[in-house]
Amino acid sequence: MLFADQDLARRLERTEGQANANFVEARRRQFPDSGAEWLTVAGAYAMFDGADSPLTQSFGLGLFGPVYAPDLARMESFFTAHGAPVYHEVSPLAELGLLVQLPARGYRPLEYTNVLYRPLSPAHAAPVSTSPELITRPITPAETMLWAQTSAAGWATESFEASDFMLAYGQLSASSAGTVPFLVELAGQPIATGGLFMHEGVALLIGASTVASGRRQGAQSALLAARLHHAAQQGCTLAMMGAVPGSQSQRNAEKNGFRIAYTRIKWQLESPSQ
Repeated sequence: MLFADQDLARRLERTEGQANANFVEARRRQFPDSGAEWLTVAGAYAMFDGADSPLTQSFGLGLFGPVYAPDLARMESFFTAHGAPVYHEVSPLAELGLLVQLPARGYRPLEYTNVLYRPLSPAHAAPVSTSPELITRPITPAETMLWAQTSAAGWATESFEASDFMLAYGQLSASSAGTVPFLVELAGQPIATGGLFMHEGVALLIGASTVASGRRQGAQSALLAARLHHAAQQGCTLAMMGAVPGSQSQRNAEKNGFRIAYTRIKWQLESPSQ
């Protein structure tokens, strides 16, 4: 049995941090002038993917060892040198001292994210049975732009900012180490997308969306099943995902055996410490 403890939190946070670090490296390879880079401070990953990118933040702060004022100062300098806001997404299983340090340095809480997990067993590696009208599969390299456009169309109903990011993200995802983009087709037409990242036995489910005309057709259930199947075939024993608390994404995950491991708080540096 897996318990929602600090050991689990370390595995989950390292997986998500590594997924984003790999993407940052993919952007740097294809766009050397972007300034994309990442570094490790006090065991946490801090990354810059562009001033407006949701990947520009830190992951795992306070989970891998003590965090001292010079550590926070180094991370703040890293972000501000790139002209980016300073964000840290912090698990409640991180060291308690961060709750004192962050407000004292001028941080304020910004948003919550529920991190969900479930074990993967050999049963998930068995053939997936879904609607015969739906075809769910990893994309080929030639379909990278199709995946990006379909993903962006699905996110467009949520926000234009997310749609723009997913269009750019999709074009780089195929070259990001460990990431497998999935496509769902209905009667030969692409209707949904999602990503899968695998790291040290942990499968991270990311970026799922469905275009407006393809909703209520079972695409998200098929997409979830296909990604868990693929991950189990590759030897993963644990799956994870993030969701806005109380969202439809969280409900879908819980219907499929996911449990909430913890709720992260994203902190933003609003003003420098005095």
